[in-house]
Amino acid sequence: MVEPETVASELRVVLGRIVRRLRAERAGRRGLPLAQVVVLGRLDRGGPSGISALAAAEHMRPQSMAATVAALEAAGLVARHPDPEDRRRVAIDLTPAGREVLAADRARREGWLAEAIRTDLTARERKLLAEATGLLARLAGD
Repeated sequence: MVEPETVASELRVVLGRIVRRLRAERAGRRGLPLAQVVVLGRLDRGGPSGISALAAAEHMRPQSMAATVAALEAAGLVARHPDPEDRRRVAIDLTPAGREVLAADRARREGWLAEAIRTDLTARERKLLAEATGLLARLAGD
């Protein structure tokens, strides 16, 4: 029987190494700070959102999120629009430039991983990894 504590320990170590490698792929090129890329990704996946909702989703203080969004807005990567459901609120959304920057960042980070999956894993292992990805998403609460 596989003990959950053993799996948890091994998974933490492996995921930590993968995250560090993804960060290293970002660091190889001068780009946006990670917090800004995270916000762009959240908006891409979830659509327009308010500052408070973004902060809650990323476990950040609203003041920190407001500063991150302000920097993205100054760079032309996000725009503020009146919330269609409540005109008193403001929704933050990606601009076309924000989508381009995010796509380029993702391509850099995913490139090495896709190549490793392609060259280092068998077809059976790739299928198993795809199934495990769904399990990891469940654990992450997605």
